[in-house]
Amino acid sequence: MQTLVTTTLENNTATLTLQRPERLNALSIPLMEALTTALQAADQDPQVKVIVLTGSGPKAFCAGADIDGFYNEAQGTMDEHNFREKLVLLLETLMRSQKPTLARVNGFALGGGFGLAMACDLVVAADSARFGTPEVNIGLFPMVIMPVLYRSIGRKALMELMLTGDKITAEAAKELGFVNHVVPAAELDAKVAELAAKISGKSGSTLRLGREAFHTMADMPLSDALRYLKQMLSQNLHTPDAREGLQAFLEKRPPIWNS
Repeated sequence: MQTLVTTTLENNTATLTLQRPERLNALSIPLMEALTTALQAADQDPQVKVIVLTGSGPKAFCAGADIDGFYNEAQGTMDEHNFREKLVLLLETLMRSQKPTLARVNGFALGGGFGLAMACDLVVAADSARFGTPEVNIGLFPMVIMPVLYRSIGRKALMELMLTGDKITAEAAKELGFVNHVVPAAELDAKVAELAAKISGKSGSTLRLGREAFHTMADMPLSDALRYLKQMLSQNLHTPDAREGLQAFLEKRPPIWNS
């Protein structure tokens, strides 16, 4: 049986790799189930401080939904309910992770694959990567991934992508603000490792609280967000790592984190 997702752990970073290069790592129901399980395991692993998501092969991060996997041409029917439910669960699992998440985009990130990348906290892309929502070209609209795209991309730019189905370059994506770094393909692993190392050197409890606060306050009115974040700061200040960080600052030494 094919292993659909592999996990490697190095320097407190779990790298989850989609293993369907022959299908451009397209999302089938079994693949989404395997990735959801791998994400949950990495999220609960105390050794993991950063989760990296990527695709195998040089061509694609993830080319979107594997239409052949849920569309029955002979009957003209789709197992769309099951597919939709698995995709929603996968995106929720990724967005609700307690660990910072980083998309390593090595090629096409289209449709559902684009959604996966945008559900991650940070995105590092090879200069050969391409992003887009081509669903409209086959009479569909990117309904399920729209919320995660909307949280990362400006309204006008996102609407143009969804209405036209155009694919854009990694550099254009960076200019629009939804890619953090663009590097030559040969430098992609080094850049991802550099960024993951910076993050994993921070307090795990602080990262968890900060990420939770960021995503929670994003949908709040300003007044509610301020009050919520005041409470979160109080919770942050009472953690052992915050006390250690403040003490280390006063003593002019590097902090020694508890988590």
